Amino acid sequence: MLTLATTAPGEAGIEDLRRAEIFASVQGEGPSAGRMCAFVRLSRCNLACTWCDTAYTWRFDDSRPHRDDAVFDRKAEQVTLPEADVAAAIAALGCDRLVVTGGEPLLQGAALARMAAALPANVGIEVETNGTVRPHPAFAPFVAQYTVSPKLAHSGNDAALARDPAALAAWAADPRAVFKFVVATPGDVAEALALADAAAMPRARVWLMPEGTAPATLREREAWLKPLSETAGVHYSDRLHIHLYGDTRGT
Repeated sequence: MLTLATTAPGEAGIEDLRRAEIFASVQGEGPSAGRMCAFVRLSRCNLACTWCDTAYTWRFDDSRPHRDDAVFDRKAEQVTLPEADVAAAIAALGCDRLVVTGGEPLLQGAALARMAAALPANVGIEVETNGTVRPHPAFAPFVAQYTVSPKLAHSGNDAALARDPAALAAWAADPRAVFKFVVATPGDVAEALALADAAAMPRARVWLMPEGTAPATLREREAWLKPLSETAGVHYSDRLHIHLYGDTRGT
């Protein structure tokens, strides 16, 4: 069984499969930006980023910090579905690329392997992960790309978990892994590049992306982050879906 986030939390009369956050949209971030993809958003996370824009996947009590006061009801925000049902819903979207996101999706690696086995053979799988959980050995063969997003100090997470050097080096050794750092200030760029170099991440596989859930914030940060990215020899990533749809679920 897979535990998913919802697009219609707790809405009466809507069956779980229809409430589950399974959708088709344009990938807004990283190397696949602009590509039409299927998405499945899983619930639960082992980190607690203060600026997280999907806190409804993990903030079920107020003991985990976040810049907003909202605390979400677990029963309303989670649905648990058979892997075969999730695979069928993804296949019905007709996309040849699936983005598995969260939350932290690799916490459910064994169930993801069963889901992946039920997908059409032409569907390539891209996983968005915070890089703290190693892929389940049964799921890893199905994955075409890992988009690893190590969390910097401004995320508010404990460094020993979020920025473990050995874990980052292991990801850097996997040619399927690309790296996406969320940046809020110019000082974050130096931290990101230092982490990348220490873990031997090739700069050709590194993206820097502005933190923000409003187009105006992204544009303001793009003005200084894009030139810094070019100077450092890494890629700049926008958040295209925010410009297209705003900060909304199922997009």
